[in-house]
Amino acid sequence: MISQRIIIVGGGAAGFFAAITCAEGDPSAQVTLIEKGQKFLTKVRISGGGRCNVTHQCFDARDLSTRFPRGSQELIGAFNRFQPGDAIAWFGERGVELKVEADGRMFPSTDTSQTIVDALIQAASNAGVKLRLECGVDSVTKQVDGGFRLGLSDGKTIECDRLLLATGGCRSSAGGQLAVSLGHNLTALAPSLFTVHIDEKWLRELPGVSIENIEATVPGMRLRERGPMLITHVGLSGPVILRLSAWGARELAAVDYKFPLHINWLPQYTNESLSSKLSRLRKTHPSRMIVNSPLAPLSARLWEQLVIASGLSPSIRWAELSGSAQHDLVNHLLRTEFVVTGKTLNKEEFVTCGGVTLAEVNFKTMESRICPRLYFAGELLDIDGITGGFNFQSCWTTGWIAGNAMAGLMGD
Repeated sequence: MISQRIIIVGGGAAGFFAAITCAEGDPSAQVTLIEKGQKFLTKVRISGGGRCNVTHQCFDARDLSTRFPRGSQELIGAFNRFQPGDAIAWFGERGVELKVEADGRMFPSTDTSQTIVDALIQAASNAGVKLRLECGVDSVTKQVDGGFRLGLSDGKTIECDRLLLATGGCRSSAGGQLAVSLGHNLTALAPSLFTVHIDEKWLRELPGVSIENIEATVPGMRLRERGPMLITHVGLSGPVILRLSAWGARELAAVDYKFPLHINWLPQYTNESLSSKLSRLRKTHPSRMIVNSPLAPLSARLWEQLVIASGLSPSIRWAELSGSAQHDLVNHLLRTEFVVTGKTLNKEEFVTCGGVTLAEVNFKTMESRICPRLYFAGELLDIDGITGGFNFQSCWTTGWIAGNAMAGLMGD
């Protein structure tokens, strides 16, 4: 029997997982993984601040799928086949122990992404996958026999019987255009995880200040997220902003990243309970200056700036606070209004929404419904998750399904 020639384009998480799975599932197959860059697994190396947020401690397929603004329905069945528990076991079998943090994110116990990189490259080598760097693909042609001919950036060509495209997000058009040339459509592209720029002088005085629990909303867009936030030298970041940007990726792109943003710094309070709290402070600490009386859990620096930004003098004392001024302070603490003027891509977890239209892919095999023997995995698809290890999990899952299908171990 003639062995299959299988080529995987893209040396990231999805491509490696598919290559390893395919080669292990069909040892007779000739599996080649090609990457246009100078290194494999670039995104794996830098994710999570260099620690690699491998997956998330969420083991229910339906619950897990709710972390994906795009692709949630398609991924339910896929996660029933390969979910975080399976990824944990897969890495464990190859000597990599994962640990879980308080928010459910999972990292290698070594706290270095190199552990994951080494494990994937070693597994590929052990499975007999041929690895090629600095090998770009300029064109793909469907052959009469059902296979493919790839035109490489060095002018050479290679052929294969089955082809997997796993070129990552479509920030550049190259990977997406290969799919288009084979009959596929791309859903509109936009950044999915990004931080926001805010030109507010008092906020710019607080770079590095983090808040464990705030609520951020974008009025008129039904976007609302609650959780940790970080003030940066240009605006706001942190999990709550990244989640907001993921869920609102297309809507926020449509307004050119210029929109109103409301921040509730004390979401544990209602208007009434916060007013009562401030009234008690007026009675118990009448001679204390308000800026020197931070309300937990807000830091002293943040509290001072919020008080001043509400219109109060830095020297005003609690006894001098009028009813109307207290009302304004409550409103400011629970509904600070900012104007977002732009965005910055989250460098550690750059993600795009958009990509190959999901209806054109069979999620039981990850094979194209348009072009037989063509497969997809990872972020080239119109799939993206919020921050927290979800995007890598979709890479492991779709790569695993595609790899098994190309090995002949999984069908409709």
